[in-house]
Amino acid sequence: MTHIVVCSLSKLPATARAHQAREMITLISNEHEVRRPPGILAERHLRLDMNDISANIEGLRPPEGHHVSRLIDFAREWDRSAPLLIHCWMGISRSTAAAYSVALALNPDLDAMQLALELRRRSPSATPNARLIQLADAALGRDGRMIEAIARIGRGAEAAEGKPFILPLEIRSDGF
Repeated sequence: MTHIVVCSLSKLPATARAHQAREMITLISNEHEVRRPPGILAERHLRLDMNDISANIEGLRPPEGHHVSRLIDFAREWDRSAPLLIHCWMGISRSTAAAYSVALALNPDLDAMQLALELRRRSPSATPNARLIQLADAALGRDGRMIEAIARIGRGAEAAEGKPFILPLEIRSDGF
């Protein structure tokens, strides 16, 4: 089973190349230009137009249920022959929430708390977007376990930008 790679927009080209990603999810406002890296076809790139907010703010677009539905549907079509690349503007909030949600969608037996702890270990700056987590928890029927797990790991370390990291789809005793 392959894995998910998470990064910021500025690290997108180098991360896609280093991991030989062929499928990608972008969680960023449409006002930002995103150039798809070579090797990722347009039909294997999902772009979700949203701002990094957890409450409604006039003039900004919060994550919504249809974003989570499209995210999960796209991930379930991923052939897993190469890593799935997920990115947002800074690689800290939307992308980490999406990666966490995708991993749980693709592996329903995975424990939400165990994965949240692994997320924290692999990305000290990860601060998953609370609204995306709430929506994914409902969509996946996790009965608040995703929300509770992310709340327990708390806000990540202050960072201007998240460092690219790998999130596995399963957790084993060797950490991968």
